[in-house]
Amino acid sequence: MVLMPPKSNPKRIKAVKLADAVNKIEGVPMSNNARKLSAQWVRGEISGEAMKAALVAAHTRQSDVKL
Repeated sequence: MVLMPPKSNPKRIKAVKLADAVNKIEGVPMSNNARKLSAQWVRGEISGEAMKAALVAAHTRQSDVKL
């Protein structure tokens, strides 16, 4: 049995490209983790809420690091 990856959603691809463009204009770098999560969301592997929760958790852990 061969499992095919989920197909990408054209509307989600457009949304990610727009978000990437806005972040670039604003000078906000996109982390590798955010790129990975965006790709998973485009393919329908995770929900928008799951993506948001993962990003918030990652950034919360980063902000908890003491310098």
